Amino acid sequence: MRAGYALDGEDGCIADARHHAVAFLDRAHADHQLPVPARARDLTQLVVSELVTNVLKYAPGPVLMELRIDAHAVDIVVWDSDPTVPTARATDPGRIGQHGLEIVKAVTESLFIEQEPVGKRITARLALSDPPSVRGGRS
Repeated sequence: MRAGYALDGEDGCIADARHHAVAFLDRAHADHQLPVPARARDLTQLVVSELVTNVLKYAPGPVLMELRIDAHAVDIVVWDSDPTVPTARATDPGRIGQHGLEIVKAVTESLFIEQEPVGKRITARLALSDPPSVRGGRS
């Protein structure tokens, strides 16, 4: 299942993107009986928010978002017009802000950044299954 969205970059665009993501996951669950754990739902909203925020902050023009889901993962794809490939900054607990890409890398299964003829496409993949719990670990 997949769906695409054109975002206008205006006030409320980030919230709109999160709402699109939740509605998409709800449809995947209702129409295709795909299990969408609360953790995957929350992380999808977080990744959508971080990626769209970065686009609005650094790239002029339109934002395109595509969501894809199968039995194992949800892909969040964001396209913008700026060809500059973003990089995560070195860890700095004293830095205020600019942790978005670090957060996305930490919570996703994979992150691909591809330069396009115009702009770039960022694809973040989130596993639908919850990570296995640690057993017999520390108490």
